[in-house]
Amino acid sequence: MSPLKKYLPKGLYWRSYLIILLPIAIMQTLVVFSFFEEHWQATTARLSEGVAGDVAFLVRIHEDAPEEFPQWAARAEEATQISAVISRGEELPDNVRSSFFSALDRALRRALAGRLDQPFWFDTTRYPNHVDIRIQVDEGVMRIIARRDQVFAPTGYIFLVWLFGATVILALVSILFIKNQVRPIERLAQAAEEFGMGRDPERFKPAGASEVRRAALAFIQMRQRIRRHLEQRTALLASVSHDLRTPLTRLKLQLALMPEGPAREAARKDVKEMEAMLEEYLSFAKGQGVEDAAPADLAALLRQAADDAARGGMDVAVEGSDEVSAPVRELAIKRAVGNLIANAAAHADTVRLSLKAGEGAVEILIDDDGPGIPQDMREEAFTPFNRLDPARNQNRNGVGLGLAIARDIARGHGGDLYLDDSPLGGLRAVVRLPV
Repeated sequence: MSPLKKYLPKGLYWRSYLIILLPIAIMQTLVVFSFFEEHWQATTARLSEGVAGDVAFLVRIHEDAPEEFPQWAARAEEATQISAVISRGEELPDNVRSSFFSALDRALRRALAGRLDQPFWFDTTRYPNHVDIRIQVDEGVMRIIARRDQVFAPTGYIFLVWLFGATVILALVSILFIKNQVRPIERLAQAAEEFGMGRDPERFKPAGASEVRRAALAFIQMRQRIRRHLEQRTALLASVSHDLRTPLTRLKLQLALMPEGPAREAARKDVKEMEAMLEEYLSFAKGQGVEDAAPADLAALLRQAADDAARGGMDVAVEGSDEVSAPVRELAIKRAVGNLIANAAAHADTVRLSLKAGEGAVEILIDDDGPGIPQDMREEAFTPFNRLDPARNQNRNGVGLGLAIARDIARGHGGDLYLDDSPLGGLRAVVRLPV
């Protein structure tokens, strides 16, 4: 990455704004530079030369006929509107006050230096409409007051005002235009993000430029295909569930009619295990289902999950009871937390639930005091049908789908599930959800 890239804007809005304004700024800079070089400075130089000639003429009259200078100064003021007086016994000021546009001062200084042999001083900042010029003469200082527009070209300021005024208007129009073009893209991104979190943006409609509309239509078609896939999968699973439960029910009935014995007990265990496996397969395949997301109190949800687990004989407690609300599919989150609790209780004596709220997200923490899972095998634990026999005691209660189902549900909400070390000495499962 070049050093310049980290200073450039990252968002489309500011990038588009920069694409429009940067060429305009470069063009106006060149125009202003050309204007100053070709017009303003040349015109100002000619005006300054004219005033410098009048000043030199007055100085020459004073040198040649000092007694007649007042009459000549009065005539000059009538003809040129340049006033001149002699301040006897004074000296030129020591301070130098420069104008904001230093090029104007330089033009006047060059003109006076080319016409006068005497020391001089001038001030273009003290009076808004006049220029104060002083020349050292034998009796003291000749002070000359000339109109500002006689020395400098006044059209330059008007040009700059119009130029920058047009720039401001153009910038405002650009802001409105770019904002209207970027808003549909932001809505599309927001709709995609909400759909990825399991929320259904029903009010989203294509808008904006044709390219953005095509992208929005593609998103809507993709959303419809995913919905159709979920509906077909749900219908298929309902059919499979019915078809598989029927022979299992017949097998259970036949086992009930069989005489007691080791063979009957072994077959009964096999049927029970098949039924548990079927339930877990279906739970994994159902995934998030078609439940709509709605704001829910996660603290109350954890307490319900702990009560359900306690009724099953598990030692589960909830730490902290502050209300934390988040838009979730409540049944799906209860299924995920239930799977994590069951997974922890199968390998530990104590299970603790807690909530940790952060900026933009909330974390559901499930801690246990079991043997844990080695760090290099934690990602492998999320693989479906993987029991991780060497890592923890063999999972005799399932087929290795509990963590896979929980992560699928968390990611379906736009979050994630990861494993960490628990303060209880075992494993910590962290379900991170956006709020």
